[in-house]
Amino acid sequence: MIKTENLEKVYRTEEVQTKALNHVSLTVEQGEFVAIMGPSGCGKSTLLNLLGLLDEPDGGSLQLLGTETSRYSERQRAELRKRSLGFVFQSFNLIDELTVFENVELPLRYLGVGAAERRQRVEQVLEKMQLLHRRNHFPLQLSGGQQQRVAVARAVVNAPPLLLADEPTGNLDSASGHDVLGLLTELNEAGTTVLMVTHSEHDARYARRVIRLLDGQVVLENSRSQF
Repeated sequence: MIKTENLEKVYRTEEVQTKALNHVSLTVEQGEFVAIMGPSGCGKSTLLNLLGLLDEPDGGSLQLLGTETSRYSERQRAELRKRSLGFVFQSFNLIDELTVFENVELPLRYLGVGAAERRQRVEQVLEKMQLLHRRNHFPLQLSGGQQQRVAVARAVVNAPPLLLADEPTGNLDSASGHDVLGLLTELNEAGTTVLMVTHSEHDARYARRVIRLLDGQVVLENSRSQF
């Protein structure tokens, strides 16, 4: 599902050069639930941005779904993002002017899915997330936990094989966070590969494997039995 070899990312200004990722090599198999952990500034979000094709590496190899992507054009990256990747962010990133239904429907519109199929798929995922009764509400009319469930619904409505989550419980209370992590676990058990960036040891326990970063390098990997 994911394979990187000696992945590098360097941020440059006129005065300083910072190596955010330093020869990162890792593999994520289909069907895994993997957490990426490390202190602030260790490269977690940079790595997730590269894996999500939101940024380009400065060196090394990046394979997604069996395809080498490190030399992809922006158009090729966008097409792969649309069809194969789902994203869940700490800040929800919902569009306030759109209803719950319209927010979740958006990825299907980008893919050119017909209206009848869009309605069916959105209603199915909202029902799964226990949000169908909120379909006509706007994001600001929802609790934080409900907004994050809408974000998860939007991320998975096109059934992507890979879901990338960046601190998905960071803005939630403990009960709402537990619900969202339960949803990610259910999606993983149904076959979706989940890669989650988190600073929380508690949240990482939902994953089957933890990859720890420090100063832009992989320093440790643990399976659930080794936590």
